[in-house]
Amino acid sequence: MADVARHAGVSVSTVSHVINETRVVKEETRQRVLDAINETGYIHNTIAKSLVSGSTKSIGLAISAITNFYFADIVSAIEVEVSRAGYTLLLTDTHDDPDNELRVVAALHQRRVDGVLLAPSTGPRGRALRYLHEVGVPTVLVDRCASPRFDQIGTENVEATAELVGHLAGHGHQRIAMISGHSGLRTTVERLEGYRQGLRRHDLAFDERLSISGNSNADDAEKAVRTLFDRDDPPTALVVANNHMTIGVMRALGGLGVEVPGDVALTAFDDFEWAAHFRPRLTTVAQRIAEIGGGAVRMLLERIEQPGRKPRTVRLPPRFMRRESCGCP
Repeated sequence: MADVARHAGVSVSTVSHVINETRVVKEETRQRVLDAINETGYIHNTIAKSLVSGSTKSIGLAISAITNFYFADIVSAIEVEVSRAGYTLLLTDTHDDPDNELRVVAALHQRRVDGVLLAPSTGPRGRALRYLHEVGVPTVLVDRCASPRFDQIGTENVEATAELVGHLAGHGHQRIAMISGHSGLRTTVERLEGYRQGLRRHDLAFDERLSISGNSNADDAEKAVRTLFDRDDPPTALVVANNHMTIGVMRALGGLGVEVPGDVALTAFDDFEWAAHFRPRLTTVAQRIAEIGGGAVRMLLERIEQPGRKPRTVRLPPRFMRRESCGCP
């Protein structure tokens, strides 16, 4: 800054006011400073500034973005809201692994982010959540509402899954199978509970052989479907717990020559832009991605401004997208 000041023939404080916009500077002087910045190659030291202000104007996001298409859309919604607020987003991938999750969360803290957005891979006793609580970093849990000790925002999963089961039961199906996500995830627990509730409401017995894990990925979901249809009494309807697994399910059904919805009805959690372009078009539950991502950022900014307020949980009802794969005309 001293070099810029000498080059522009002004004081260091004037350079500071131009850079930080802390005081009105005459346009002629301001332009002289900007020209000096370009000519000297000056780069503003935001880290040094953060030591004075106590803020890096950055937000850390720890999420399993690579292996989950839904989360990729969430990241996009978050980035839009973060940029609008004048912050920088630091993205880390947890790979839904508790050990890696703790490492990346600690790394974000060490980089002095103002707050953390996290889609936790564990329950309320997870090490990353304990770490964030102990160090007092402003935190919002995204999608997976794992602990009431934090602000959190996500979809209402239980009733939405029960509605999918009820819709299939309304078509006369009695053998309704569930392809669930990775065990231990809060969304997996809630959607399995919704599956059970849906069965109970329609006086259908829970059969553990019809509830099988697809581990939240396409390959394992494909294997799960092949296991189900290798039996003498395969299901007549399927509920799939996320969009990545839906790809594997459809791949398996196509390979087995099973027609949808003629041989098996299909419903799934997560809508995606090509769901309406399959034949038959997919009946899905559409999560409010933009509202979840944007809402998470706004909740975090409120937490940064008001660190002492009571944590809150926001659940957003998804939209039921009734199409053809369930057997509807």
